[in-house]
Amino acid sequence: MTTAGTGQAEADRGEKGGIRTALAGLTTRGRSFLAAGVAAAVCAYVLGQSDLLRVGLLLAVLPLVCATVLYRTRYRVAGSRRLSPARVPAGSEARVHLRMDNVSRLPTGLLMLQDRVPYVLGPRPRFVLDRVEAGGRREVSYRVRSDLRGRYPLGPLQLRLTDPFGMCELTRSFSTHDTLTVIPRVEALAPVRLSGEAKGYGDGRQRSLALAGEDDVIPRGYRYGDDLRRVHWRSTARYGELMVRREEQPQRARCTVLLDTRGIAYQGAGPDSAFEWAVSGAASVLVHMLERGFSVRLLTDTGNAMPGEGGDGFAGASQESADAAGLMMDTLAVIDHSDGAGLSRAYDVLRGGNEGLLVAFLGDLDEEQAAVLGRMRQRSPGAVAFVLDSDTWVREPSDVPGPLDRSGERLRMLREAGWTALGVPRGASVDELWRQADRERRGVAVAGGGEGP
Repeated sequence: MTTAGTGQAEADRGEKGGIRTALAGLTTRGRSFLAAGVAAAVCAYVLGQSDLLRVGLLLAVLPLVCATVLYRTRYRVAGSRRLSPARVPAGSEARVHLRMDNVSRLPTGLLMLQDRVPYVLGPRPRFVLDRVEAGGRREVSYRVRSDLRGRYPLGPLQLRLTDPFGMCELTRSFSTHDTLTVIPRVEALAPVRLSGEAKGYGDGRQRSLALAGEDDVIPRGYRYGDDLRRVHWRSTARYGELMVRREEQPQRARCTVLLDTRGIAYQGAGPDSAFEWAVSGAASVLVHMLERGFSVRLLTDTGNAMPGEGGDGFAGASQESADAAGLMMDTLAVIDHSDGAGLSRAYDVLRGGNEGLLVAFLGDLDEEQAAVLGRMRQRSPGAVAFVLDSDTWVREPSDVPGPLDRSGERLRMLREAGWTALGVPRGASVDELWRQADRERRGVAVAGGGEGP
């Protein structure tokens, strides 16, 4: 059997294995017939029964003939796979569409179609295609679902050919596979106004001007339809052609989302663990800020910033928001615990200042890490921290200490450093905590004589 098309099966007639390949494909029925035929032939020889010998030969030759015919049969089958969608949130389903085309001049026999999928996506799908006419096609589909983030390979696709008597089966595999990306769950957040938003596309909407005044705004060549009132006469005289002032571009507000991935900061595993909540929360904030027109970046405790290594690492101003969100979601789909013990590398990245709003998702903190976070706050005009106490996520509610647990002291230290810090109980809603952070920030502002609601 040979194949063609998207995702090709190996064109393998079995020259390498010879007749052994065909005999290895004998089914239980075929092996039983062969064994019964050999036994009948031996008994006929011992007893001198010629009729029994003919029966034995028939039983033994039938599976061999079926294996030879199936082995010599040459089908040309093209297969393709399509994922809908190729990127799906955890806990949601994706549909996999398989298409088989018979590109030979001969109809196929019975085909058994099987796709390889990781066990976490569900049982391995199997389909039986009765007969595909010459030039015909068949389409089947199945669903996959995972509660765990990750990138999961689908394939290669396998075809099993069988003869009409069920004596022999031969397997051919396609050479290509696809990848399903399971991204974190994203929760829609309320459009609250947090500190640090007033410098760009937030409520302030300030526009950036050159420091030396309007006369030094970089001009560009005149284009048909430009308003003549925008003609820059000084540059026109300098360059000898009509020049106009560029449109003043709004300065985008920035937001850095800090995700604590230290393995020592979290306990437990699985889709309901504290770490998975932190990853989902970071994804929700990233998508929310991009939708509001912010330039955003994802920063981890290891100092790695996404989505770019060059420049300042922010995305959203020079890239399309959808592309930036997709890149960061792909990163969060495979992010795992780090071996680091502190947040100093992340602080080194933030030391440059001008980071805009800082939103942190943190695990267990000691006094040293709380002090590092206090210094981070000095580099940002606004900072919100969601602190997850692992004990409240791995213990039963009755075993969890009261309000004065060990995380209370760390929250107090962060608040004294200027953070809007919230503890995250097990099963909390990201949107509810987002709203609570806004209420606490406004409450502090009013108490301090700052900005009101």
